Amino acid sequence: MSASLSRDSSSAPSLPNRRPSIVSSSSRPRQIIETARVGSLGTLDEAGNPFVSLVTVAALEPTRLILLLSGLAQHTKNLDRAPNCSLLLVEPGGEQGNPLAGARLTISGSAKRLARDGDEIARACFLAAHRSAAAYAEFEDFSFFQLDVDQIHLVAGFGRIETISASQLTSSND
Repeated sequence: MSASLSRDSSSAPSLPNRRPSIVSSSSRPRQIIETARVGSLGTLDEAGNPFVSLVTVAALEPTRLILLLSGLAQHTKNLDRAPNCSLLLVEPGGEQGNPLAGARLTISGSAKRLARDGDEIARACFLAAHRSAAAYAEFEDFSFFQLDVDQIHLVAGFGRIETISASQLTSSND
């Protein structure tokens, strides 16, 4: 090996200390969940192909989100058939400037339609966040869905990426 290609281990640059966990150092994931009002819902169509649509959302808890969906929408039909889904939320304000520099998270979980006679808490939570939805929430083809979070993939800016389980999200005490 040529002298110019060999490397003495004592001259190797030292690596910086690993950053502390995003979860343990901030409540950012929960803040995004609690403040986001719209998201991109990913479902699977009949053929198993990904289908993404824009939905409104409200957080009942950090690991339980509420959606109000029309039975006429393709994403609702997809969820009725296959409840596993993902939801992309962007930190409010992150849509401006360079969107890749802002924080966003992808939630993986499953969504279930709530029975109309048992959706009072979900209804109150969602309508508190989306007052204008009261105009159509009572329509027969609309139902509340509860998305139960399994895990979150958080991107908190360039190079700040972490996968967080639902239990980590609820046990984080910031």
